This record gives sequence, C-alpha cells and structure tokens, in this order.
Amino acid sequence: MSDRSEDTPLLRSLRAAVAGNPDDVPLRLHLAELLLDRGLPDEAITNIAAALHRVPNSTAARALMGRAIAQRDSAEPDTTPTGRNMRPVPAAPRERQRGDEPTERHSFNWIAAENQFAGIPQPFVDGGTAPLGAPILFDVEPAKVRLADVGGMTEVKQRLNAAFLAPMRNPELRRMYGKSLRGGLLLYGPPGCGKTFLARAIAGELGARFLSVTLADVLDMWVGSSERNLRDLFAEARRASPCVLFLDEIDALGHKRSQLRASAAQRGTVNQLLSELDGVQQGNEGVFVLAATNHPWDVDAALRRPGRLDRMLLVLPPDQPAREAILRYHLRDRPVSGVNLRDLAKRTEDYSGADLAHLCETAVERALMESARTGKARKIGSRDFEAALAEVRPSTGAWLSVARNVALFGNADGSYDDLHRYLKRRRMA
Repeated sequence: MSDRSEDTPLLRSLRAAVAGNPDDVPLRLHLAELLLDRGLPDEAITNIAAALHRVPNSTAARALMGRAIAQRDSAEPDTTPTGRNMRPVPAAPRERQRGDEPTERHSFNWIAAENQFAGIPQPFVDGGTAPLGAPILFDVEPAKVRLADVGGMTEVKQRLNAAFLAPMRNPELRRMYGKSLRGGLLLYGPPGCGKTFLARAIAGELGARFLSVTLADVLDMWVGSSERNLRDLFAEARRASPCVLFLDEIDALGHKRSQLRASAAQRGTVNQLLSELDGVQQGNEGVFVLAATNHPWDVDAALRRPGRLDRMLLVLPPDQPAREAILRYHLRDRPVSGVNLRDLAKRTEDYSGADLAHLCETAVERALMESARTGKARKIGSRDFEAALAEVRPSTGAWLSVARNVALFGNADGSYDDLHRYLKRRRMA
C-alpha cells in the first residue's frame, strides 16, 4: 500500500529542489510521478503543467498528465449515504455562472487533442493583410537571411543601404572613388529589438560569411588570454573574408578605459581590440566589423574614431508592420482562433521583439493551463491576449529614460541626433 503522506522526507527534498531550479523539467516530472504514487494528483498536475509550459512537446509529460487527470477523477469522493463508511460531503458548489466551463471532468487525451488541431488554418481576424516579412528572430541560417526578411523597419533599412551597403555592393564605383573595402558600424538601441538579426541580414546582403562573438567568447580569467582570443578571432575573420564580424555587447568588451583604472587586464583587452580594428599587423580588407550595444555611451570613444566603428545606427522597437509580422511568426504553429493581429500590433507600441514573444507565450500558457484544469482542449483566443496584455508590459521604458538624458545633455558632437529626433516625435524631448 502506498504512503499517501504529503510530507515525506523525499517529497520535501524534491519540492525544495524544484523550487531552487524551476526549469529542470525531468526533476519536475520525477516529483509529479512520486506525487501520483502517493495519491496527490492535484499537486502533480501543477508540476506537469509547468513542465509542459517549458517543453510543450514532451511525450512523457503528456502521458503523465493523462494519468494524473484520470487519478484525480477516480478519487472524487462518494457522497452516497451508504452507512457508517460514508465519506464527508464536500461543500456545495457555487451556482454555475454564464461562460463557466462544464463541471464534468473526464480523462483527457492530449495526443487526440493535438491531432484535432493539426493542419487547421489559423483564423486570424486580420482586418486586411499587412505586408509580411519573415522575422525569424532566432536560429537563423546566415547565408539565407536578407534585409527583405526583416519585417518593417523601413527607415533602418534605408539608412543601412545609404550609409553602409551601397558602397560595398558597387565595386566599380568603389574603385573609381577609391573606397576601401573595410568598415565598421555600431548598432545601438533598447534590448530585444533585433540588432543581432539585422547584423545577420547585412551579412546576407553582402554575400559574406557571418562570425558572431559575445563577451564570453573573448574574455578569459588568465592574463593575456583575452588579448590572444581577440587576435585569433580577427585572424579567422581575415582568412574567411569577405566576412562580417559581429561583436555583441561591445560596451562590455570595449568599456571606457577611464573607468577601468583598477583593471589593467581589461584595459589591455580594449587596447588589443583597438589594434585589431586598425589592422596594424594585417590589413582588414574584406572584414566588415559590426557591433551592437544597449549602452553606446559606455563604449570607449576611441572605438568610434574614423576607421573603426565610425558609423552608428539606432535600432528602435519594431514599428507596427514589424510587430504584426513578429506576432504572426510566434503564433504560426499554434491553434489560434479569432485573434486580430493588426489590432494587437496597434496596442503594443514600444514592445520589443522579445516583449512580443513573451506576450505570445503568456497567452499560450493561459490557454494551456485552462485546458489542463478543465480536461477540455481549446484554442488560443482574444481573451487570452487581453489577460496577457494586462500582465506583460513593454521593457523599453527604462532604456528610453536613460537615453533621453544622453540625447538632451550628452550630444555635443551630434552622435545621438537620430535618437533626439525620435524622442521629439514621441514628445519625450
């Protein structure tokens, strides 16, 4: 006979482990299985639903959910007055309100529900069809991505073409004007707005290879190792030319040396980066250096001198066509009904691409949890997004507040004119 205690040492240990590492799906499922063995289906369902939110395609989690719901249903108390063994009568349920789900609960077949929705076109209420790019913001194949694949951002594309791409794509004009085949561009703006994706699209426009590097790829705890990593990185980019070398989080890698007096190692890293950008020992012909930062005001001024990262491009939160395309992308393989994407895009001004992805996940989670609770699968609808909009707010506000101070009081050289014009349009400056 199984131990039905809710507070065994093993359960206490597993609950603490899950609380400390909530994203460990196998651990959650192990806890849920033990809870079912001890006759605690409600707590098991909570853990399985959390696991399905993190790994929606988990076959083990779906099977365990079916078992948990079946166990919960079979454990309903028998209130028939059969004598002294009669179980306590639960409190009378409240009167059903209009719109409530049916009170009957049945064993739920998750596989059948998925098959029910498979292949069904998504009936978005578009109110008209907006021009749709394919804003694949994650896991992109660099050789196949072009600027045309970026949804919206018309102004950003025009500036990229005029200031960076046109000279690179016209070799005859470049030779006539003596334009060197080297360059540097600094992308800046709020986090989560697609700077990395734009860098990949630039590589596709130039027909170049793409080499992306983050802070963790370069910095090393041993003195001199970070400088060596930078030297090897640029050597690899030169061998692979034409190549777009993308330096993400450049403010962490190329921080102002005036603020690094206590760290000689970090100052050496910045000096090595400056040397590589200049191509002192080897030329950088055919190497296009792109960098991205959320805080350009923290980047060492020497990195932005002519011949280095001498052009800056502001990447703002996606405009309405881009927001609609991003929302459509994140809902493309999910059962959706009656969601007006155009209206939703209008209501999400200042949301970054990452914010929009989180908005979709929140709406999906709401529909999933209700389906798990009622044992009846349903599609993701407008009421899920209404609840998600109340919960998920744009994350760009803090960045814009800091940027406003820079644009108003730290723009003596005109570096942030684009930012100042944007803030004036928003009546923030």
